[in-house]
Amino acid sequence: MANMNADRDTLRELADEGNETALDRLADLADAAGDRGELSELLDEGSLHAGFLLTRRAVTAGDLRELQRIADAGYDAAGNELERLLKAPEEVGHQD
Repeated sequence: MANMNADRDTLRELADEGNETALDRLADLADAAGDRGELSELLDEGSLHAGFLLTRRAVTAGDLRELQRIADAGYDAAGNELERLLKAPEEVGHQD
């Protein structure tokens, strides 16, 4: 069987034509490369998968501003995570 890994240019062309799976694959590649900028662009293009990946990163980092930005860009789950973190009690032993 032939190697079915599509190159980034082909994925971009397919995504530009409305292929959501190609858009999701681009998000996976950007996530693997640690490219938050590209993930943000993909979210702006409508990739909910990019929103998921960005939200996961922001939750891990505890980045409330980034969660708000992701929610504002249209990924509602980021808003849910933001609310959850805002309502969570502070860690025991946390000192300023």
